[in-house]
Amino acid sequence: MKVGVISDVHGNLPALEAVLEDMPPVDRLVCAGDVVGYNPWHAECVAAIRGEGQTELSDEAAAMLPDGEVPTVMGNHDRAVAFDQAYGFNDMAATAVDHARETCSEDQLAWLGELPEQRLVCDGRMRLVHGHPNDPDRYTYPEEYSADMLGSEDVLVMGHTHVQGHEIFDEGLVMNPGAVGQPRDGDPRAAYSLVDFDEQEIEARRVEYDVDRVVDAVREADLPLRIGTRLRSGQ
Repeated sequence: MKVGVISDVHGNLPALEAVLEDMPPVDRLVCAGDVVGYNPWHAECVAAIRGEGQTELSDEAAAMLPDGEVPTVMGNHDRAVAFDQAYGFNDMAATAVDHARETCSEDQLAWLGELPEQRLVCDGRMRLVHGHPNDPDRYTYPEEYSADMLGSEDVLVMGHTHVQGHEIFDEGLVMNPGAVGQPRDGDPRAAYSLVDFDEQEIEARRVEYDVDRVVDAVREADLPLRIGTRLRSGQ
């Protein structure tokens, strides 16, 4: 079984499109949360991940999406948008939450609010969380990964830090596929990973996309320009 793993799309449709176009055929596609936030294509990214049918993606990218929704967990930005709870967010992130609430449909907001904090997929062999198995808001970086984080699953997938990394232990794999829509590890390319259960292999991948298109869209949406320009440095 080959699984495509994504996280932290953050409303960045060009990055999501590039990732899907780059991804080889997989048996499953899963997401570790934060479909929305920051970049201006919140509704379009929800539509793609939710499997709503018509999307703004290219035909090649849309063909990589499964029938029905992509198994996803609730990220902190998903929660903030769903419940209008941006407390603790900086002004840039809070402004994007307001924009997401204005552009997503009521049905999409309800979907975000119903996402679980964690879920087992791939016949129980993979667990999806956003921050940490014991705390969905905890930032857990690669140097903190340990076998103790694993439960009954073979693979633990986390997001939230926007930093790509993985560690293989005797007990299983702990990983973060990196951020599709806002990398923060110094590499501006969109990030995702591939897990092959049969070969017991993981491949961390990066792909370039049109960052200038995002900067232009951020400007047109009257969002803080830093949301777009920071993408050029992967910060």
